[in-house]
Amino acid sequence: AAMNALLGVVERTSANTMMGLQDELKEASQVMLEWNNQNTSRSTIPLASGCELFLKYITRTFLELPDFDQCRQEILERGKRFAGISLAARDRVATMSHEFVQEGQTVLTHGWSRVVAALLLKAAETKHFDVVILEGRPDAAGAKAAQFYAKAGIQTTLILDSAMGYIMETVDIVLVGAEGVVENGGIVNKMGTYALATCARSHDKPFYVAAESYKFARLYPLNQRDLPMKQTSLDFVDTAIWQATGGQVGKDNTVPGKVELSSNVKVDNPTCDYTPAKFITLLFTDLGVLTPSAVSDELIRLYQ
Repeated sequence: AAMNALLGVVERTSANTMMGLQDELKEASQVMLEWNNQNTSRSTIPLASGCELFLKYITRTFLELPDFDQCRQEILERGKRFAGISLAARDRVATMSHEFVQEGQTVLTHGWSRVVAALLLKAAETKHFDVVILEGRPDAAGAKAAQFYAKAGIQTTLILDSAMGYIMETVDIVLVGAEGVVENGGIVNKMGTYALATCARSHDKPFYVAAESYKFARLYPLNQRDLPMKQTSLDFVDTAIWQATGGQVGKDNTVPGKVELSSNVKVDNPTCDYTPAKFITLLFTDLGVLTPSAVSDELIRLYQ
């Protein structure tokens, strides 16, 4: 959607110089980033890196074609190719990596990822395996993913996020997606991924990451505080009390079992965390199956 929006800017531009067009595209990118920040809980990293890569294509065109009209047409063609490559990335990841899921294995995953879903569905075409999914609070992303996999005919088990240590000894591999892949080979992903990776390491389980190359970001975090963090509101409900009422909401729209916190209790609810490269076994990407140490070289090639 972001690439199509930028292509629309190119098609409707009133600029008559490359610099003017670049300014319009940067402004459009900034508008999308601000909208994402204000209206969603998702990280801005994949959107920012995708837009940056798109703009990189423009720079190449500017150097090759000094005539602006020809350059604009070439930008449109390249942009359409870039959008097509991005859309096909998930299928390429699935095709190249599904063999890492083997017959009879149990796969543990976290939250909802379209590229992980594509990989698991591809693997399910020829193999039988089980999927265990963490619930994915606070947006129940794991519960939604569990419903998707169950409908696809994959044996699926849903567990609490806090049960990852309990279940780890029974799984064969851990497979997650990523909001962003950073320069040092680490990843930024849904909150809980770092804890899951450390737990997998302590049990000697392979920890795989599936991600499209447009999520490769020129960031180099050293710790959690180096991330562009987003905070979302969070409520706490005693589900045993809520279920005892039949899952009903009170006449005054109160939720039975909801914990009303006093004003001096701070709620810290960042949406993502950073998983260092040392906890990652391999990355499954449309550029190939990579070790974390190979990410920096691929970033250089992408942004040359």
